[in-house]
Amino acid sequence: MRILELGNGSGATCRIAPGLGCAITGFHWRGRAILRPTPESALAAANVRAASCYALVPYSNRIADARLSFAGREYALARNFGDHPHAIHGVGWQRAWDVEEATAHRARLALVHDARGVNATAWPWPFDATLTFDLPEPADDRSAVLVATLTIANTGPSAFPFGLGFHPFFPRDARTEAGFVAAAVYENDATQLPLRRVAIPPAWQFDPPQPSVGTAVDNLFTRWRGTATLVDRTTGFATELAADRACRYLVVYAPRDAPFIALEPVTHETDAFNRHARGTADTGFRTLPPGGTFSCTMRIAASAPDRPAFPATSSPS
Repeated sequence: MRILELGNGSGATCRIAPGLGCAITGFHWRGRAILRPTPESALAAANVRAASCYALVPYSNRIADARLSFAGREYALARNFGDHPHAIHGVGWQRAWDVEEATAHRARLALVHDARGVNATAWPWPFDATLTFDLPEPADDRSAVLVATLTIANTGPSAFPFGLGFHPFFPRDARTEAGFVAAAVYENDATQLPLRRVAIPPAWQFDPPQPSVGTAVDNLFTRWRGTATLVDRTTGFATELAADRACRYLVVYAPRDAPFIALEPVTHETDAFNRHARGTADTGFRTLPPGGTFSCTMRIAASAPDRPAFPATSSPS
């Protein structure tokens, strides 16, 4: 499998697998894994779910029963996650992407979805997507930053609903404190569809930051402030996730005692399109007109303990 490797003067490296859903397969700095490393066995088996991070396009999370209601029509989608009853995470994570640019510090990859034949059951409308990764040279040797930007363009003759997001996995253990600010969270049914929005219960409070091991969560948080932090309480090593204003929602996926936590900045709520069609307000529902484009950006920054803490308001512009 082809792997692109970006690097910079601080010793940071980022590895990308174009053929594996354009997934990040490793982001390391100072010998430390900033994102969950992808096992070689997962690369050999083309198991993108074990990757470090993948993009969500043209929607995030689940579409109920793999049926999409839009503009008075219902579209049957392919179930793309084994025997799971819903369609999930779009098509980008399950496709090979083309490399358009690759330098020492930057890569740009592209995906063309033509919506013809069987592709129409994956997503009924054609689009192009691009994903760029930048590993800029740092101002000093005490930090490392990775910036990813995901863009979708409508290449067809009609508007369609859409959403974007990122699915990064971060390593965690008993020393890891996770923190972010949000206003509310959704309780789910047994298949992870949202039932009701509620005040965040004590077990899922991450403001102030708290140890995350022992917490089991797979839920969507609303009115997220746009930043989340992971700090090693023993060493002080810190990682910050920031996303731009397009990503108003955060999905947190952390199976109990798993050695990772996924913090997923996304542009819409789970099953937003169908819920919007039923009259639910404020789901993050958007449509993309013919010829229209839309982007979102994620920034992952790591800092050594001898560097001051990240400002709480930092986020990409």
